[in-house]
Amino acid sequence: MRCAHPQTPMSAPSHVVAPNAAAQRIVDAALGQRGKPHVWGGSTTRGFDCSGLVQFAARAAGISVPRTSRVQATAGTYVARADLRPGDLVFFYEPVSHVGIYLGNGKMVHAPTRGDVVWIADVDRMYGYTTARRIV
Repeated sequence: MRCAHPQTPMSAPSHVVAPNAAAQRIVDAALGQRGKPHVWGGSTTRGFDCSGLVQFAARAAGISVPRTSRVQATAGTYVARADLRPGDLVFFYEPVSHVGIYLGNGKMVHAPTRGDVVWIADVDRMYGYTTARRIV
């Protein structure tokens, strides 16, 4: 099952500026993994699943988050979609089963599904947006 509607991977924004140093480290760590393969249960530079990428990027900022997207969706504080900032986590499906890291301008970085790689997608073209959380 695909986690997202088929899209053409997007190039990285020229420069993502996050609202604080920890959020910047999260964004930079995640963007640094673009092109790495999707690996079910993966949370290392050998490959990632969606929640593993979030856990890896958060760890780079010194932040501990739960392992699965469903539990990650309860971490931090709720953020309205209109108030998203780079470094926020965006969640999809009910119950939650996919997560990405918001980059700004409607874009996110994520590990979509088996057979794919970490890449940038348009949040508005994703199916099943559920909620967002701020962990920094």
